[in-house]
Amino acid sequence: MNGAPTLPDAIRAADALDPLRHLRDQFVLPDGMIYLDGNSLGALPRATAARVAAAITDEWGRGLITSWNAHDWIGAPQRIGAKIAGLIGAGPREVVVADSTSVNLFKLLAAACRHQRGRNKILSEPGNFPTDLYVAQGVERLLPECRLETVPVERLAAAIDEDTAVVLLTHVHYKTGRRLDMAAITAAAHARGALVLWDLSHSVGAIEIDLNGCDADLAVGCGYKYLNGGPGAPAFLFVAERLQGVLRSPLSGWMGHARPFDFVDGYEAAPGIDRFLCGTPPILAMAALESGVDLIAGVDRAAITAKAAALSDLFLREVEPLCATHGFTLVTPRRFAERGSHVSLAHDHAYGICQALIARGVIGDFRAPDMVRFGFTPLYTSFADVWRAVAILGAVMASRAWDDPRYQVRERVT
Repeated sequence: MNGAPTLPDAIRAADALDPLRHLRDQFVLPDGMIYLDGNSLGALPRATAARVAAAITDEWGRGLITSWNAHDWIGAPQRIGAKIAGLIGAGPREVVVADSTSVNLFKLLAAACRHQRGRNKILSEPGNFPTDLYVAQGVERLLPECRLETVPVERLAAAIDEDTAVVLLTHVHYKTGRRLDMAAITAAAHARGALVLWDLSHSVGAIEIDLNGCDADLAVGCGYKYLNGGPGAPAFLFVAERLQGVLRSPLSGWMGHARPFDFVDGYEAAPGIDRFLCGTPPILAMAALESGVDLIAGVDRAAITAKAAALSDLFLREVEPLCATHGFTLVTPRRFAERGSHVSLAHDHAYGICQALIARGVIGDFRAPDMVRFGFTPLYTSFADVWRAVAILGAVMASRAWDDPRYQVRERVT
């Protein structure tokens, strides 16, 4: 970038020593852009365009319907699910790719509530990701015996009681970046007979997750953030093997049948994780997602987590002087054990600041009412990206560029 401050030697050295630096070349990243929004939409892997083109031209174009068998379209939900399982500490038969995160939340939350007879409370926290709360409210309307209760997270463990059916939480908070102690909360819920449903959307692919090590019950996650599956990519769900035989999906679709190609009238749930399938898998979207998952599946999870920590630590160190001089409030916990791979700053003019940064090639995002988020994707974010982004943020604040009327007009997507 013209006129940019000289990159410090320590930053150059950090990038030179980065064991994941070769992965950056596996992504399409526009010249002159610093992309810090992979926590919202991951970048395009270079292999994806060719993979999707092959699915269109060869598999669909030439193979037509024979590709359900010849190219194993029918096995895509389980095949990709098994690859994701390796990223989240699950068994290969405990994860399946299907539908959207919202639909999967509904399926698992409703199934858990119906299973936990005699318990009628869904427990969550205020400010959880909206779709999690909206879906819980939908289940509340569908099952009149159930009710949603929200409690601040610091008081949540004490609020789990004999009436609690399910605890619904996001592992890494979408807005603040705070990370919850999955093992401790799951153990507290189990001690009182409750199940826990974890939303992994802002942690899978960025930090280490060990569902089975934490004795987790249920989880969902999206495919388009750190998994780089493309906008609107299919989501995944996890059901611990011990629960698969007793939970029933409320969406008893064709693909969840034990013998879908027998075409019988009566529904019989498939054994295992397959019972949580519903409709026909979207094959072109599955091809894009599998390309993104394949890229990350072979990368050491500890190395990914270590880089997420190092990138976000650098950002925090560099941005701290701006907090003191320009009125920012750090919202995200400072300790990496308590956060994910994005950092949020609160400011009265957060929207304008975000737009001014975008105009200067630094892509973060805004979350109402007053937060600017910066995501650090370990596979392609460099230490130079982080350092330069903070330098540009400082210039925006010093010049009051955010006050430009152009940056006050709200877009539909923020």
